[in-house]
Amino acid sequence: MRYIWTIIWALLLSNMAFYVLSSMQGGEYSFGLASGIGLVFALFVFVLGDAGIKDETTD
Repeated sequence: MRYIWTIIWALLLSNMAFYVLSSMQGGEYSFGLASGIGLVFALFVFVLGDAGIKDETTD
């Protein structure tokens, strides 16, 4: 379930950022490009969360 929410949030945040930045620059908004960048960002978060950050538990 955490993967689904990560993908949803990555897509929402990247599309929002692309829309705002393209509006501020007077450019054209591209849903496909923004979604692609969001999926790359989600993949980066998956790798960072699973392999890069380890929980250290002390018993």
